[in-house]
Amino acid sequence: MCNFNKQNEDTKNLIHLFMTKAAQSVGGTNFLLELMEAIKSKKPSGLSEKNSQVASNHTIIKWNKVVFKDKVDLIRSILDNHRSSENPDFNILNEENVKKRKNILNMVRALTPLEFLVEPQNPKDGAGFNFKVFDSISDEEVKLNPIFISMFFCSTEFIKKALKHHID
Repeated sequence: MCNFNKQNEDTKNLIHLFMTKAAQSVGGTNFLLELMEAIKSKKPSGLSEKNSQVASNHTIIKWNKVVFKDKVDLIRSILDNHRSSENPDFNILNEENVKKRKNILNMVRALTPLEFLVEPQNPKDGAGFNFKVFDSISDEEVKLNPIFISMFFCSTEFIKKALKHHID
């Protein structure tokens, strides 16, 4: 999932367009990449921050709910299982193990209301942007938002490739 070259063209274009507009809305590419580095520097995960925010020198990302380590670990596990997937739009409910599927459903219920807000520290740099954890949710299908995955689980190299991508 975090290999930009393995994404299909539609996903590459979506991530490119979103990240380009996101960078513009926070003051530029360097400000967005700086925030990504700040998120990556938090251990074990930026999502687990107790005050539900991560700040860099020029931008800040906030969210409306504490995310516990078990939920972060479950997302990592799902991504690891699909790491080599050519299909980034995988359904996270495609799990044969009943116990694991139940854990995934509990995570989906817990994280559905979660919304992330990214803002520049200086309001003159832009209006910011927001995103959610899941792209789509139905009874039998749940897809993670590629923007969420990009921001919290992929490397800054992934974002750099997305920003440099040219749409044909």
